[in-house]
Amino acid sequence: MKNISIIGGGIGGLTTALCFEKLGIAYTLFEKVDELKTVGAGIWLSPNALQVLEWIDPKLLHSIQRSGNSFDKILLANHKLEPIRDSSQDFVKDVFGYTTLAIHRGVLQKTLYSFINKANIKLDKGFEYYTLNNDHSYTINFHDKSIQKTNAIIGADGINSKVRQQLFPDSKLRYSGQTCWRGVADFEIDSNLASSGFTLWGKKLQFGVSKLEKGKTYWFAVMLSEPNLQDNKDTVKTKLMELFSQYHPIVTTLIQNTSINKIIRGNISDLEWLGKWHADNICLIGDAAHAMTPDLGQGGAQAIEDAFYLANFIDNTNTLDTAFNDFYNYRKKKVKKLVEQSRLTSKMAVTNGPLELLRNIILKYSPEKALQKQMIETYTIDKTVYQA
Repeated sequence: MKNISIIGGGIGGLTTALCFEKLGIAYTLFEKVDELKTVGAGIWLSPNALQVLEWIDPKLLHSIQRSGNSFDKILLANHKLEPIRDSSQDFVKDVFGYTTLAIHRGVLQKTLYSFINKANIKLDKGFEYYTLNNDHSYTINFHDKSIQKTNAIIGADGINSKVRQQLFPDSKLRYSGQTCWRGVADFEIDSNLASSGFTLWGKKLQFGVSKLEKGKTYWFAVMLSEPNLQDNKDTVKTKLMELFSQYHPIVTTLIQNTSINKIIRGNISDLEWLGKWHADNICLIGDAAHAMTPDLGQGGAQAIEDAFYLANFIDNTNTLDTAFNDFYNYRKKKVKKLVEQSRLTSKMAVTNGPLELLRNIILKYSPEKALQKQMIETYTIDKTVYQA
C-alpha cells in the first residue's frame, strides 16, 4: 500500500495512525502544533471506543484506564440533583467487560501519542492546502512553506477542517444556538458521585460533571446564546456562579475551584450531513466528516470507531477509492443516527418551564429496556471486519 498522509494529531488522527501501524499500512501524520501539551478539558470514552483501543493494544487500554475514571452509573438529574433517570451500567459491563470512562482529553492524546512510532509523526506542520498532480498523487502545502508529496490524504483535522473546506467547499456548520463552558476543577467530589457521570438539566441551562482522576473533576456548562461571544476573564467565574446559583451547590463549588485559565468557552455546533466523506484518494474522518453536538458523549468515540473501520477497509481492499467508499457506506447509518439523536438531545436539554416538566416525565417513565438496547447498539463494534 502506498504512503497515506494523515492531517491532524487529535484523537481521530492518532488512533488512525495506531490502527495503520497494527495492520502494516504505511503513513505519515502531520500535526500543526510543535509539541503535544495537556490542554483542553474532559472527554468520555464509551465501550465502543474502549474496544478499539483494546484491539490496537491491550496495554494501551490499560494505560488509559489507569489515567481515567470509570462509571458505575450515568445519572440525568434536575437542577437540584434530584434524579430524572439513573442508569446503572452493570448491564454494559456484563456485555463488554467495562463501562464508560472519563479522562482528560490532553492526557488521552499524550497516551495515544506515546504508543506511536515517532518516525511517522511530523509536528509543527500546519496544513494549508493540497494540489492534485498529473500522476494522480497530491502535494500538501504547509504553513511553513514546506511541501509533501503523497498518494492519499486522511482529513482528521476536526470540525473546522481545512481539508474538508477544500474538498467540499459547500459544506456547512450549523450553530446549535448554545454556548458551552468547559473546565477542570481542582476538587475531589463526594465518593457517592465519583463513580457517576451526571448531567443536571433545568432553568434553561445544563451542567455536566464527571471525575477524571483523584482531585480533578471535569465539568461543562451550557446555555442559549448568540455565537462567538467572548468572556472577560476577570468576571467569568462570577458570571457562571450567578448563572447557576439556583443549581445544586456542587455546581458553584466546582466553578469556584477552577482556575480561570482552565475555563474554555466555545460554540456548540455540528456539521450539516455530507452525502459522502471522500473524493478520489482524500477521505474525512471524525469531526471533519460528521461533527455532532456533545450531548451523547459520542464525538470522540465515533472518531475512534472511524479509525478502526477505515484501517480495516483499507487492509481488506485493493484500492483506496473502494476502501473509502465502503467505509462511508458502512458507517453512514450509525453515525447519521447519532448526529440526529445528539441534535435532538441538545434541544431537549435546554428548554423552557412547561416543556421541561413534560420532558422530565417522559424520560423518567421511558422503558429501561429500550434505553439499554440503544446503549448496547451504540457500543457494539463489528469484529467481523478484521481477522483476529
